[in-house]
Amino acid sequence: MREEKFMREAIRLAQVKMRAGQGGPFGAVVVRRGEIIARGWNRVTSANDPTAHAEVMAIRAACRKLKTFQLAGCELYTSCEPCPMCLAAIYWARLEKVFYASSRRDAAKVGFDDELIYREVARPVSQRLIPMEQLLRADAGKIFAEWKDKPDKLVY
Repeated sequence: MREEKFMREAIRLAQVKMRAGQGGPFGAVVVRRGEIIARGWNRVTSANDPTAHAEVMAIRAACRKLKTFQLAGCELYTSCEPCPMCLAAIYWARLEKVFYASSRRDAAKVGFDDELIYREVARPVSQRLIPMEQLLRADAGKIFAEWKDKPDKLVY
């Protein structure tokens, strides 16, 4: 089955790059028309970048390769169920389908627990653990008004 081939590559990347000390045990590949077009692995600790998750890295590589910011017609294979950040990136990239191996509960059992973030996203801003305060809304709103009327904007 071709899906298993792609998932095996995501799992292989997770293991190889983890053993090499490049980050946590996560790997991902982006596939288009039955071909792997990009690979990503967790680089959080090696790049000192909390956003360098395998899925995000694979999405970035695929977009660079295809010279686009949308991955319609592509699938993502990832060694673990995407965290909230990666899930958002998947939606922004417009991926067609996601396949994952381990669940978020499997990840939590070894110290990668995203439940706090899932809960925080669902809470009203005023009830989140990290205080958030709105400032200069009207000033920022002027930029949105300008964007709305910008004739040469690239909609995304």
